[in-house]
Amino acid sequence: MTGVQTCALPIWEFLCVAGTGSAALATLSAAEPKRTPVVDTHTHCFAGKADARFPYHPRGTYQPELPTTPEFLLKLMDGAGVDHAVVVHPEPYQDDHRYLEYCLAVGQGRLKGTLLVFADRPGSVEQLPDLAKRLPVVTARIHAYLPDRLPPFGKPELRRLWQLAGDHGLAIQLHFVPEHAAGFEPHIREFKQTRVIVDHLGRPFGAKAEDYGRVVRWADFPNVVMKLSSLPVADAPEAAELPRVLRRLADAFGVDRLIYGGGFDEKATAESYRRERERLASLLNFLAPEARAKVLGGNAAKFFGFASV
Repeated sequence: MTGVQTCALPIWEFLCVAGTGSAALATLSAAEPKRTPVVDTHTHCFAGKADARFPYHPRGTYQPELPTTPEFLLKLMDGAGVDHAVVVHPEPYQDDHRYLEYCLAVGQGRLKGTLLVFADRPGSVEQLPDLAKRLPVVTARIHAYLPDRLPPFGKPELRRLWQLAGDHGLAIQLHFVPEHAAGFEPHIREFKQTRVIVDHLGRPFGAKAEDYGRVVRWADFPNVVMKLSSLPVADAPEAAELPRVLRRLADAFGVDRLIYGGGFDEKATAESYRRERERLASLLNFLAPEARAKVLGGNAAKFFGFASV
């Protein structure tokens, strides 16, 4: 055999090619196809009450005592096989984004962010252009889930926020209960080029069938994406309905417009975070492996500009 050396070690432990072992390894490595990344599109980070650099906002509906830092998030991502994540700027900070800026700097490209913006609060919308220019942010989030946390439906302020987000390349992210879906629909129709991310399965549990039916019908708008996040815990009564809800959403939106949101917040542990990703993957076992890979990261990587790995 000309030009080939024999090796005492098995081929999977050692590769011998006459005079060019390292070059051959480099060639094989370069030829390996990139895999679809796993992307968690829903994480919350908190500095904790003791960190005076990043105080909670007086209007925050809750204020976690202990920190849940981006450093801890990255560690848990490594343990759970998650490549990238979106840090969703949480309610306790309102529209003060200083801690989000810190988190994204720590992430060094693995993390991107979501802004929290209030259309009718003076100065809130005005900060969006600067933040969108300076930070790796991908969405502007709007709340509509409590009586005192509703946007100005039917008023020009909400339309202005929607338009400004789109003008700066941001998606609109909606955290709402289905009874308020009708108030968003005119803007979804008007701004067809602006992607809309629906949080938490569209909040089906406890909603009126007609209200949630409207949310599911948003699948008719090509710019709407459904996030599979905030799943009911396994022993909750709603958990029995989860397989049916997931199939309904998959049938309506198709696998190209579903994204995964994990369970990282002030209660997260390495075990709970890993288990949440594995649980969703198991619940999606009615999909082909390639389709599951899209939902668990491929779609979000495309939407939000995360690289393959």
